[in-house]
Amino acid sequence: MPHSPQDVHKKVLGRKGEKLVEKYLIERGCKLLKRNFRTPFGEADLVVKEGEEIVFVEVKARTSDKFGAPREAVGREKQKRYYNIAQYYGAKEGREPNARFDVAEVYEGGRIEYYKNAF
Repeated sequence: MPHSPQDVHKKVLGRKGEKLVEKYLIERGCKLLKRNFRTPFGEADLVVKEGEEIVFVEVKARTSDKFGAPREAVGREKQKRYYNIAQYYGAKEGREPNARFDVAEVYEGGRIEYYKNAF
């Protein structure tokens, strides 16, 4: 089934946002472990290591905050999915990760608002 132009725009915007956040985190000393880490529970946009913590990052890219802050789109269901993704990651790596869950908002023009321990 073909995707609408709006769907394609969202996908392109999302990937661009993920690349910007990846660069942002690497510049701050994080090590990229996984990009678009897929599991039976869903996908984590980025998985990085910062110090001893494994950080699972949800990236929300928007052209505006007309409909609210992008981080507000990370509701309970998405949070629950990320907890399951972290457990899956730990099982795959053979150890429970010291996990943290962050949210990155990316706005048109490349501005990033980053929230550590977002949930």
